[in-house]
Amino acid sequence: MKQYLKGAKPINFIILAIAGLINAFGVTVFLSPVGLYDSGISGTSMLLWQITPEYLTLSLFLIILNIPLFLFGLKKEGKLFTVYSVYAVCFYSLGAFLITNVFPVDVSVSSPIAGTDLLLCSIFGGLISGIGSGLTIRFGGAIDGIEVMAVIFAKRIGMTVGTFVMIYNLILYILIGCVRSSFILPMYSIITYYIALKTIDFIVEGFDKAKAAVIVTNREDQVCKALSDMFGKGMTVVKAKGYYSSEDKTAIYLVLNRFQIGKMKNIVKAEDEKAFITISEVSDVFSTNTHE
Repeated sequence: MKQYLKGAKPINFIILAIAGLINAFGVTVFLSPVGLYDSGISGTSMLLWQITPEYLTLSLFLIILNIPLFLFGLKKEGKLFTVYSVYAVCFYSLGAFLITNVFPVDVSVSSPIAGTDLLLCSIFGGLISGIGSGLTIRFGGAIDGIEVMAVIFAKRIGMTVGTFVMIYNLILYILIGCVRSSFILPMYSIITYYIALKTIDFIVEGFDKAKAAVIVTNREDQVCKALSDMFGKGMTVVKAKGYYSSEDKTAIYLVLNRFQIGKMKNIVKAEDEKAFITISEVSDVFSTNTHE
């Protein structure tokens, strides 16, 4: 067992347990009472729970569908990831069981917080379950086995991981519509799915993504000095050559926050009106040095 826990951190287990319970709260308090659905294996478990005998609970389906998928992806994703994921799913399942079967709260016909308002339930269900899923990913695991299957099979069939997950969910929602003989609930569930995705992005990548700027100029000394004086940041300078002009140029790479982009543009244009600038988002920035 030690080999599976190598590199594990106690704080991760604490956060993953909380994340699983958060996910359970979002699904059982906002989504399932009004017939809305989560995405992936979680949504599949909700559908099976509703169309099978009562003794087959949501908690049971979460375990029997998710854990085999995580174990199947053990070699691809790694031992610690699998341990973290199974651990989070167990707390997700435990939370769902406690809310639906133990706690003195009625979630059988309506949300105890949002009532039968489908829009409110879809928004807050997606938001809360997204927080749980995002925390799980941020702290080294996953709470839905479909993500593991996407990583393993997507490239083999010529598509991206995101496309694989989206197609799975699209098929799931169409199936739900056919089983329920109505596409109203699946359509609201798509709202849930979208909000959950955006929430996961915020949790995993941060609310304020950094911006990477590439500046192509032939006045690199002036531009670099002006930028350094303003922002006090390190920059990477790469020698380049214009294809059409055959002029020697320099590509300057630096990372800023979104509030600094406007100032950067003004500084560069003041030093070199012909400079070429591209800007893109970056999700994570790691550095052991303050300046390069």
